[in-house]
Amino acid sequence: MSHVPVLLSEVLGVLSPKDGERCLDCTFGGGGHTRALLDASDCCVSAIDRDPDAEARAAPLKEEYGNRFDFSICRFSEIADKFAECRRFDVVLFDFGISSFQVDECDRGFSFSKDAPLDMRMSKSGASARDVVNSFAEGELADIIWTYGEEHASRKIAAAIVAARKEGTIETTVQLADIVRKSVGFGTTNKKYSKLDAATKTFQALRIFVNDELREISDALAQLPQILNDGARVAMISFHALEGRVVKNWAAANKPHFSPINKNVIKPSLAEIRKNPRSRSAVLRSFAYNDRGDVAVGGGA
Repeated sequence: MSHVPVLLSEVLGVLSPKDGERCLDCTFGGGGHTRALLDASDCCVSAIDRDPDAEARAAPLKEEYGNRFDFSICRFSEIADKFAECRRFDVVLFDFGISSFQVDECDRGFSFSKDAPLDMRMSKSGASARDVVNSFAEGELADIIWTYGEEHASRKIAAAIVAARKEGTIETTVQLADIVRKSVGFGTTNKKYSKLDAATKTFQALRIFVNDELREISDALAQLPQILNDGARVAMISFHALEGRVVKNWAAANKPHFSPINKNVIKPSLAEIRKNPRSRSAVLRSFAYNDRGDVAVGGGA
């Protein structure tokens, strides 16, 4: 499946980029949101991504838009160091979801739909999922699977992983998925979610842990005042409850400075979900920044 930007018209609606403004796309991915921002007005867009493969995908936009666009390899948690001294932004977009390129490229090991090395590293550096699965203690694995996957069978799955690796190193995505399925009974972990594969939550947990995703999000949100102009608009697309919880906790703690643009969360239309099934769990929240903290703030989900 090719990369399709999620909630594209809704993002443009809440961010409303204007001529001369500076925008920051914190998850370049395939460049869909970046291109839409550049086409919506005569603005300038800086884009970042922690995945080194994204740099090649950014090259055609640089050629097309020239000085209006620049790209850097950068993590969420590095945005203040990267930009605070040289520029401030009027528009910032976060898309916390995993890139379709990462899911679809087998050698990245994010999905168990095809057999692949057990990797899951967005930045292609540091400890991989293979390292975690084959070296962490049973209790540590159970904690990871419960904390980042909210998997009720976490202890049973961790015990099965430890037992399996005694027979040999767990090397591939399909190998791990089969271990998880057998440990809980092939199929689903919860009858309520009949379409959810039994391995889904474990894979989510390992991916989040390996990439330290929740801390990256939290650190980036804490740094926003250092890179925003007064009146800036910020949009955040989350894909599961853990990401959403980080955003909601941050919003509650920063009410004097960030007020919701959309009173309620925005979700994909049925038409978008039919066209792009991966958008089905996306949730958009947006905020306006007030550097004085003296504007009354309403509610928001």
